[in-house]
Amino acid sequence: MSVINYASREINCKIVYYGPGLGGKTTNLEHVYARVAPDTRGKLISLATENERTLFFDFLPVDLGTIRGFKTRFHLYTVPGQVYYNASRKLILKGVDGVVFVADSQVERQEANVEAMQNLYDNMAEYGYDITRMPFVIQYNKRDLPNAAPIDELDQLLNPGFEVVDPARQRQMTDPNNPSRLLVEQLPTGEWVERVPSVEAVAVAGDGVFDTLKAVSKLVLKSLASSS
Repeated sequence: MSVINYASREINCKIVYYGPGLGGKTTNLEHVYARVAPDTRGKLISLATENERTLFFDFLPVDLGTIRGFKTRFHLYTVPGQVYYNASRKLILKGVDGVVFVADSQVERQEANVEAMQNLYDNMAEYGYDITRMPFVIQYNKRDLPNAAPIDELDQLLNPGFEVVDPARQRQMTDPNNPSRLLVEQLPTGEWVERVPSVEAVAVAGDGVFDTLKAVSKLVLKSLASSS
């Protein structure tokens, strides 16, 4: 979880980009890194495996304000997409403050998406993290491709919603990233569910990349503020 550096007056937060191989995690980080002011970012580190890379870097946003007089520095990480690198995935998740799941919208990649999402849930559970309380955003990437699945189908597979048992939260709530979609709603069965905020993206063109980062960053800051 977040680490406070009293010397630099900074709160360090870890955001991990998760998802299937070749879904766009690396593309997201490379795009952010290329457009963040050089004097606010650290070095982009790449750890190469046989088939994939794990990237990470840190940066200090200048427009997010402070919490209790501390600035917030974000450390962004990707995980290897292939399942057989699960030990690395699990290690990178340790101490995570926010998660972005980068889904590949292509119809033929849905099994890989589901497998990666289940793997995320399993690894979070092993650490004792409650994914329903974790700052968590789904990015539906590659929306420009002709074989991209409809958002409703992707939601059914990857974002069906968590049950809302707290009566105080049983009220309709729209997705701030897409006001036409509901984050919290009552199903015809009477059950209330809450979905994860989602962003449509074409990461290779930069579309939706910063919208995704902004969405998860806001959730992380809200979580920090409520726990302070």
